[in-house]
Parts: sequence; structure tokens; C-alpha cells
Amino acid sequence: MASRGRAEIVAHFPTTHQRVVDELGRRIVGGAWEPGDPLPVEDALAAEIGVSRGLLREAVKSLVAKGMLHVRPRTGTRVLPPEQWNHLDRDVLRWKQAGDSAALLRDTGELRRIVEPAAARLAADRAGPEDVRVLYDCLAAMEAAAARPGRSGYVEADIAFHRALLDAGGNRLLGSLGRAVDIALEHSFVVSIRTPGAVEASLPGHRAVVRAVEARDPAAAAAAVLAIIEAADQEITRSPGPPGT
Repeated sequence: MASRGRAEIVAHFPTTHQRVVDELGRRIVGGAWEPGDPLPVEDALAAEIGVSRGLLREAVKSLVAKGMLHVRPRTGTRVLPPEQWNHLDRDVLRWKQAGDSAALLRDTGELRRIVEPAAARLAADRAGPEDVRVLYDCLAAMEAAAARPGRSGYVEADIAFHRALLDAGGNRLLGSLGRAVDIALEHSFVVSIRTPGAVEASLPGHRAVVRAVEARDPAAAAAAVLAIIEAADQEITRSPGPPGT
């Protein structure tokens, strides 16, 4: 069994249901319908997308669960304001990444500043030998990826490191939060490492985090993580952007 600190890469082949959810979700995030607007008549929307009414209804249910739509008898299905969306939902994060990349990067950086230093303190207080070993394994994976042509696997290893750090404090809510924001972290890391020298500069900081956790030094662990986040923010500002932009 793979250690809990390692990222898993699973091929994803969307079902017809997921494709309909994606189509509607992207339209909502992209502003095709304003908050409070009703969705088009069911028959017309299903025909436009090219699916059955049953599939459309199931997709609508998924978006209701994500806080993006509200269904009420006689008034129909209406779009809810972004304040009510579940912004930690993996689909919502993907749609935001495609629709407003800059806002997602800003929100991710702010969330990391709030959460990760405190999580590092907790890890330094509570981490056991296995937690430290997982962090060292993730660091080794980052170092190996950094030495490969094209840095293949570096982002995945970096995500696994930060997920393992949140797990190491023994707080299950923090661990779940780390898994929930994987897509946001991936987007942030892909942009930041495109800055020349960013990968090489990040490794000593990650090494400092592991050593501080191993030494049970909460202040040093928090400071090391904060330094990583601040460096990433600067790299994102200087980055030429994600591939394809």
C-alpha cells in the first residue's frame, strides 16, 4: 500500500453525467447566468446540450449539492450567488481555475498563509516517527523530480509534501482540507515553478520544514512554511504563467 503522503495519479474518464455537470458548472462560474437567474426551460437546455431530461436533472441535483443552484416548485431552478457555493469542492475549484485563474491563485495564497503555518506548528508538536518518515519520503521525491529533465513529477511530489504536513498534526479536518484543495495547490505550483530557479530555491525551505518538525520546533516549522508560501507568491508574480497561456 502506498504511504499516505504520496500523491496518487488516476486516469479520469468523465461519464456523461460528469460532462453535463461540467458544462453547467462552467457556464455558471463563467457568468452565463447571473445569480438569481433561472436556468432555461428544461426541454430546451437538454436539447441544447444534447442529453436527456433525466441526465440534465441529475446534473442539476449535483450542482444543488455544491450550493450553486436552488430548485423550488413553481419558480424553477435558479443560480445561487458565489457566496453560497462550496469553494472547496473539487469541481468548483476546476471551474474557477479555468474561469478566473488570478482569483484562484490569490485565494489559494491567502488560505495557505492562514492554515499552513498553524498546521506546521501542530505537526512539530504531534508528529510521530512515521509522519516524519513520510515527510522525508516526499522531500526525496521532490529532489528526484527536480533532477529529471522537464521536472517530471515535481508538482505531484510537492502536493504530497504539503498534504503530508497537514496530516502530520493528527487533525483529521486539516487532513481533509489538504485533500480538498489539491487542485488549487496544483494550479499554484504549476504557475510558480515556471519561474526560473524556483524549484532549486524551494528545496531548502521544504527541507527546513521537515527538520523543524523532526526537532519538535513549532516556531521554526511555522517560519519555514511561511517562507515557502511567500517565495511562491513572488514566483507567481514573476511567472510567465501556466502552459498554454
